[in-house]
Amino acid sequence: MLYSVGVQGARAQAVESPQLEVREAIARLTYAPLAFEQPVVDRHDVGEVPVLLLEDHDLPLVTVATYIRGGYGRFERSYYGAAMGLPALLRYGGTESRTPEAIDEVLEFYAFQVAFGSSGGSVSASINTLVEHLPEALDTWGEMLTRPRFDETEIEAWRARQLESVRRRVDDPARLAYSEINRLLFGDHPIGWETEESDLAPERLTREVFRTLHERIVCRDNLILCVTGDVDWPTVEPLLDRLVQRLAPCAEPLPPPPLPEIRRAPGVFLIEKPIEQSVVVMAHATDVRLEDDVEYFSAMLGNSILGAGGFSSRMLGRVRTEEGFAYSATSIWTTPRTHEGIIGATTRTRPENTAPAIELILRTMSELRDAPPTAEELGTTVDRIVNGFVFNFDTPSAIVARTMYYLAQDLPEDWLERYWRGVQEVTPDDIRTVFSEHLRPDEMTILVVGDPARIREDLARLGPVTLVEVR
Repeated sequence: MLYSVGVQGARAQAVESPQLEVREAIARLTYAPLAFEQPVVDRHDVGEVPVLLLEDHDLPLVTVATYIRGGYGRFERSYYGAAMGLPALLRYGGTESRTPEAIDEVLEFYAFQVAFGSSGGSVSASINTLVEHLPEALDTWGEMLTRPRFDETEIEAWRARQLESVRRRVDDPARLAYSEINRLLFGDHPIGWETEESDLAPERLTREVFRTLHERIVCRDNLILCVTGDVDWPTVEPLLDRLVQRLAPCAEPLPPPPLPEIRRAPGVFLIEKPIEQSVVVMAHATDVRLEDDVEYFSAMLGNSILGAGGFSSRMLGRVRTEEGFAYSATSIWTTPRTHEGIIGATTRTRPENTAPAIELILRTMSELRDAPPTAEELGTTVDRIVNGFVFNFDTPSAIVARTMYYLAQDLPEDWLERYWRGVQEVTPDDIRTVFSEHLRPDEMTILVVGDPARIREDLARLGPVTLVEVR
């Protein structure tokens, strides 16, 4: 019996030894320092419209996309519904010469892939096609962009879907929490708007309203175009020129985006909903902007260390791993280019853990105000960003899309190189400084969606609780 045990022990050692050798070999591996060279995208102009081109001849495919300045955030509230619906009606509303069904037949016949979308400040559109069908693709896509029909049946169908979405908003606790925290923080500003039935009134969604909005947004001076794929400039230039000539110059400049006045008063707000998982969102204003500045890079890295970096972040480690309050918890730090953003956090947890989880998140935030992160925390975060940077450019379309966004944001042409360099120059003290100057846990606006019978008494430990009536 003793002999048997001895043999098993010897076998165990024989198995473990190669494993240790492999680990040691891995630990001894060295790598050349990573270097980043910003991908070069060709810049052209067609009729004063900027065009970005990146050739890619691996497959016989071409993608053409556009960024169009002008979204719902540029117009008064009466246009909000129509501005939200404009991309859908460009896609499904037909054109002056073709019905919606006829457009669908063309897209299906040629296997064109089209997409239309919008944000507060812009409208986007793209089409992907085999290179042999590029002329037909740009003719169809150009007609959809520049000569929309705004079919009344499609308008009504879109309106009906949105009305149903409005009625169901309260059914989704997370959506309800995010929309209401935006309303609390931003008030009567486009960021704080949520679609209401009055935005979808028939008189606000007429064909004439859509046409007026379309003329203000989809015009030559608002466009940036980009092309990627199996095509060169001499081939695509005349096709783009025909597209641009379809667009009239803008009759007047877009109204400037309104600057938000973000709520400054702290408070605890409750939306009463008898659910088994409370939704918690908290935030306050901060004035770190998207720019080539150590403060911006420090905020981005610090936010990752705090809660946005997933399992390596402090917040998830405390809230999930140590206390078991929630499956996930993350921090938020927005850095708009032209106005203030917000810093905060969000999580979901059981009712009895709601107040303790909030208190733990606030304590975790305060720690980065009081002391810098460790060198190991910063190194891990920087390595993750630097080593993953290449995946921002794994396809030509991704490269050009990023370049087009930076151009629209009026960032320097070498912004990616500046970002790469900037994140590697941040020190732990830089992060402590930006947190001490911009993070104020005691000034948070805290919103909870949850069961009042099980959480309201505990929430009162954080301050007076204000009930929010959902509209």
